[in-house]
Amino acid sequence: MSILNALTPHPVLAAAADWQKTFFEIVSGRPPLVWEQVTASVALIAMVFVPSVLLLAMFSIWWERKVCAHMQSRPGPNRVGPIGLLQSLADGIKLILKEDLTPAAADRVLFRLAPYLSFAPVFAAFLALPFGPNLTFEPKLNAGVFWILAVLSVEVMGVILAGWSSNNKWAIYGAMREACQMVSYEIPLGLSIIIGVMAAGTLNLVELGHLQGGGIHTWIVFKNPFVFCAFFVYFIASLASNKRAPFDLPESESELVAGFHTEYSGMRFAFFFFAEYAAMFIVGSIQTALFLGGWNDPFGIIGHYYSQWIGDPAAHRNSLIVLNLIAIAIFITKALGIVFVQMWIRWTLPRPRIDQVLYVCVKVLIPAACVLLLGAALWELLVPSWHQAGLIDNPLPWFHYNPRSWSDWARGGATTSLVVQVILALIGVSIVSAIALWVGYAFITRRTVKQRLTDPDPIPEPA
Repeated sequence: MSILNALTPHPVLAAAADWQKTFFEIVSGRPPLVWEQVTASVALIAMVFVPSVLLLAMFSIWWERKVCAHMQSRPGPNRVGPIGLLQSLADGIKLILKEDLTPAAADRVLFRLAPYLSFAPVFAAFLALPFGPNLTFEPKLNAGVFWILAVLSVEVMGVILAGWSSNNKWAIYGAMREACQMVSYEIPLGLSIIIGVMAAGTLNLVELGHLQGGGIHTWIVFKNPFVFCAFFVYFIASLASNKRAPFDLPESESELVAGFHTEYSGMRFAFFFFAEYAAMFIVGSIQTALFLGGWNDPFGIIGHYYSQWIGDPAAHRNSLIVLNLIAIAIFITKALGIVFVQMWIRWTLPRPRIDQVLYVCVKVLIPAACVLLLGAALWELLVPSWHQAGLIDNPLPWFHYNPRSWSDWARGGATTSLVVQVILALIGVSIVSAIALWVGYAFITRRTVKQRLTDPDPIPEPA
């Protein structure tokens, strides 16, 4: 694939138009009427997306508090509900009952608008996420990646307005830090995404999922060494764009009281946290869809059966429904795995100074991203991949995960690409396995802590 053709629709996907069917068409067996499509879209937003975003934020808040507690050898939330699961709900009720204060010297219109301006773009980004082969709100959105990045960039305006309208010097400091940090880190973030898009050849998030359906070695992150490194550049830049530690300078409580939301209370205060935790899931979902195979399993099972069943959706309706439900579970699990790493880093690394944060962006990440972009472009130009190896005549060739299809790669001259992808996949599996073993060992060997102050002291460890 040449660099100029890297963003053109893939001919195989263009021919196999059945993948664009929505979940409604799979269930009903026919395209929806106009009124049915409008009703289904409104119902999906009101009954699925809105509750899901709120539940996701509440669960993430509870989860981070438990992760933090285990890392600090304490129980964490454990009073409200089983293992403290309802603690976030109790906190939400408390915030609803709190008085909604507005400083006398604040700009009232902007002060009230800022929390919603922070939350609305994050919610809009959910509409383009590919949760499954047929579980995307708009599967034909050909610029899904950039749509999500565009709406997420609006969130910074809410933070700046919150700090400026509060008429509080600590809030203004936090807002200005966010402006510097967010605008700076968008450059390496965008460059790393361009590298992934160049390797995939499409901006459509659903197409990206299908192109990674042949097993773990076909995931974009393992396509070449430059994309593999861009994966980590994206992750670091996404931490800064989400104001996550160690890049939480806009709200550093040890310096700025609470930063840009110092003057907020009640539900307006809660909206900022809803936006932050939902954005954590969004950037993890982008990383999942673009680099980590989307809804596909590492063995290519979902891609294999989907390629067989989608040709006759009426005959395999129930199977496709079950497959989509399994796919959404895999997608959410991958995204939450990235969210867990974000939490882990927050409670592990110290907060740097603002000049160090900008130094990392300008002097480290941006040059690294530029080098990776050049290397990825040259790789696409010089190293043949499967679609340049004569496999284009094989319908949906990426779904085949067996030595027979590997021999097709060799016959087409894509041996180098195959070997590199397999080696990178083994490295990736080793890294994930090491992290999983590390977390499991820490959980098993965790210290025993007192559940209540009135409980007797735990049994002392032997000398």
